[in-house]
Amino acid sequence: MAFVILDPCQGEKSGECVTVCPVDCIEEGPDQFYIDPDICIDCAACKAVCPVDAIEEEYDLSSDQEIFLEKAEEFFANR
Repeated sequence: MAFVILDPCQGEKSGECVTVCPVDCIEEGPDQFYIDPDICIDCAACKAVCPVDAIEEEYDLSSDQEIFLEKAEEFFANR
């Protein structure tokens, strides 16, 4: 399981999540931050510090939010 950064991050990009991640799985993209689902250890440190509540567990995503997991996977696949 991994955490996913959703649309409230777009434009905000405050970055507290990057600072607290113990495995450095969060990177800044052009429009928002992304969590690498292959590296995330599901510790929830990022979720606790996000000032805009933009981070959810992968399995708690609604069907409308699934696109953000796909965006993260694509972001890390194309690096």
